[in-house]
Formats: sequence, structure tokens, C-alpha cells
Amino acid sequence: MPDTQALVNDFLNKLKKRKIEGSQATAKQTAELLRSVISQTRMPYTNQAAALIHSVKAVGERLIAANPVELAVGNVVRRVLHIVREEDLSLTTAAMAGLNLSAESDDEDDTDRDNHPALSAAAIAAASRSTLRPPSLQTLLEDVPDSAAVPHTSSSGGDSEGKSKSADKSSRSRKLKHDVIEAVNELIQDISTCHELIAEQAVEHIHQNEVILTLGSSRTVLEFLCAAKEKKRSFRVFVAEGAPRYQGHLLAKELVTRGLQTTLITDSAVFAMISRVNMVIVGAHAVMANGGVIAPVGLNMVALAAQKHAVPFVVLAGSHKVLWHNKCFTTKLLYILVQ
Repeated sequence: MPDTQALVNDFLNKLKKRKIEGSQATAKQTAELLRSVISQTRMPYTNQAAALIHSVKAVGERLIAANPVELAVGNVVRRVLHIVREEDLSLTTAAMAGLNLSAESDDEDDTDRDNHPALSAAAIAAASRSTLRPPSLQTLLEDVPDSAAVPHTSSSGGDSEGKSKSADKSSRSRKLKHDVIEAVNELIQDISTCHELIAEQAVEHIHQNEVILTLGSSRTVLEFLCAAKEKKRSFRVFVAEGAPRYQGHLLAKELVTRGLQTTLITDSAVFAMISRVNMVIVGAHAVMANGGVIAPVGLNMVALAAQKHAVPFVVLAGSHKVLWHNKCFTTKLLYILVQ
């Protein structure tokens, strides 16, 4: 395995020098780096999840500081932290359930059983509900409560019991790291296929002979529109040029190359054209938890024009662009499509 520190330093240099283009590539490489960090983290005898969280946080803080403008880095770091906490809570719940079944099958007296209140059915049910609860933007980064930890019972046995407990903890440590790495692999797969997954929904939103308006350049929007054309949808696209960077010229050229009816317009012509438009489809740098977006210059104007004429407004963004906090001022949008 390559040295983790060398991998981190190399990725930091790429972030500082802007050598990685696009949020998808940045998010994918960040997740792969964190996977390497997790795989090479030495697991202590106790608090294995805390060790993984500490390693991920230490690397994540350096990555975020290297390029604060690239929000996908922080998003992936928080997702990985959430994965570690969820997997640890899942193993803890399973261990509690196993200990409870073991205690019920034992022939000890009632007095001895009263010494294990943490193994009650109510506690296990509560932990199970917490584990199976679908994550929300508000609870995604909540710390695992201390009460969810596996209770440690005093051992009066000999060396065999101690060795058994040591083996159990070593097995749980390997299980935790394995489950976390598997979950991170799934995250990397989701990031790699986000454009294809979003494009699959194009036929549900774009209908025959519609007029679509977009602004600037976005690969997600490009794949979305091309997927609709491949489904035999005939529609027309107006592309606002997106001053001052004029990225709309690149998108318009690519759409024409792929055979779509495309018209390039100036940003000042958006309000005049919006009444002829059936839907606005745009990309974004990030999607906020409150339903707003961080987007290129000029999108606020397009959103206000669409709101004035009651035109559906769709924002296409991968899951790696979802922010888990609300510390930025953003524009409220009418509809958000996030895969």
C-alpha cells in the first residue's frame, strides 16, 4: 500500500494548484483518498470508531483548507464521517441484541440479571430505530450518543474469558473497518455514475416539442438533455451565455454537435424569452439543506424571471454537491432534482 501521507500531500498540491477539474472528479478522488486513510488507520483496543473519525477529520480539515471554494471536498468528508458513525452504531446495536439474547437464555437468577439494565429490550429497540431511521439533512452529522456504546461487564473468569473478549473486540474492529470501506466504495460508485443516474430521469421531465432554457455550462445538464434526445424527444434549447465567463458558448457548441436544436442568447434576453419557455434546467455548484443553491453568476436573475412567469425551475446536481449546513445566503428555488 502506498504511504498515506504521500497520497495526502500529493492531493493537497493538486487542490492548491487547481489541477483537478470538476466537482465530480474532486469528490471521487477525495473519497478514494479517505478510503486509503481508513484502510491504513491502526485500530486501538477500544474506541475503534473514534480512531477512524479522528483520522478522517485530521485529513479532511487539511483538504478543505487547501481549496475552500471547492465545496465537494467538505461534502465528501462529512459523508464519510456519517458512514463511520452509522456503521459503528449498526455493529453496536447488533452486539447489544446478541448480548441480550445470551442473557435471556442463561439460567442466572433475577438479581444477577438486574445488573444489566443497558441490555433491556427497550434500549435495543431504541438503538434499532436510530439505526434504521432514514438520514435527513438535519441529523446526518449528529454524533453517536454515548449511551449507544456496548456495555462492558465486569469479568471474574480466567484468562480464557479475557482472551475471548479480546478476540471479539479484534473481530469487531476488523468488521467495522471492512463495513466502512464497503460503504465508501458504494459512495465512490454513486459519485462515478451520478451523471448517468440523473440522465435516466430526463424522459420523465422533458416532453415532446418543449422549449428548454439553461444558463452557462454544466456536464450534468449536457448529459440530461442528450439523454432526452436519445429517447426520441424533439425539443429546442435556449442557452444563456453566462457572462462574464461565457461558458454558455461551450455548452451551445456541444449541444449543436450532438444534434440538438440550440439557440445562444445573451443574459439580458432571458426575461424576454422566458414567456416562451416550458422549463428551466440548470446546474449548480452546491445544493443547500434549505432548498437553495450556490450557482454561477446570473442564475438569480433566471430564477426570478422563471418565478414571475410560473415556469418550472429544475436544478440538476449529484449527491456529492449536497451541503449539510446552512451558512450561506442562497436563492430559494421552485423545484430541485437531486440524485
